[in-house]
Amino acid sequence: MAPGIGAQREQKFGNNIAARRCCNFRKRAMDQANGMTLKFRCLPALENIAPRPFPAILGLPDWLKAMSHRVFNPSLGMETQTVKKCPSFIDAMTFGFLIPLATDLEVHDGEFSWNSELSEGFAGGFSHSPIDFHDPSQVTGTPFFDDDRFIIKFNCFWTIEAPPGYSLLFTHPINRPDLPFTTVTGLIDSDTFHDLPLSLAARWHNANFDGVLPKGTPVAQCLPIKRESWAGDFAAMSAEDTTRLLDMKKALLRETGVYRRQFRAPKH
Repeated sequence: MAPGIGAQREQKFGNNIAARRCCNFRKRAMDQANGMTLKFRCLPALENIAPRPFPAILGLPDWLKAMSHRVFNPSLGMETQTVKKCPSFIDAMTFGFLIPLATDLEVHDGEFSWNSELSEGFAGGFSHSPIDFHDPSQVTGTPFFDDDRFIIKFNCFWTIEAPPGYSLLFTHPINRPDLPFTTVTGLIDSDTFHDLPLSLAARWHNANFDGVLPKGTPVAQCLPIKRESWAGDFAAMSAEDTTRLLDMKKALLRETGVYRRQFRAPKH
């Protein structure tokens, strides 16, 4: 390779990144100016009782807040970053809204009980219980099935309306295997179907849990998704693609935070 070629290539790579950053900045400004809104509505009698869904960025668990950014990595014999410094890990956990448990839920010897301000009649003709149940026969043939265990339903006392063209993906709170249940994932076209409060099915997987699941515990994550038809485009990398791949690999090895500083888009 002729002298100076590597430096020229690295300079070119740096110029490309600068151009991308400028483009990303303009896009971020436009996105923030066109912020989207989900409409949450509840019955008037429940407005000051039912806990509100809240932005997922406000619901990070205590274990994440307490963990270190760097730890000793015995495989490498040196300190390395933890997932707390991984933008994709954090962005997934903080995207969208979290649906909170409506009241304290006591679990003892496999039995559920609660004392709720949501008294009968407050919810009109709807259940005033924070949870309901599905018979296990409804998930026969799926990994969720357990012959002697019901599928629970977390009742959300809010209707949710998405903007036109958007659906809502409801799933288990992301990166939260510490919770004693697993929420079943579902996609709802909430731009057209939004006149009923939701119920969120879940499998209670921790048979040894004994205690109280506090009011406000996130039971589902709500992720707005724009409905679009997608196709896949597959091909071998071109020489230019390969050059960019190698340059990016070198940049990531040379310093930390490249993705966070130069490519990560704001989401809140």
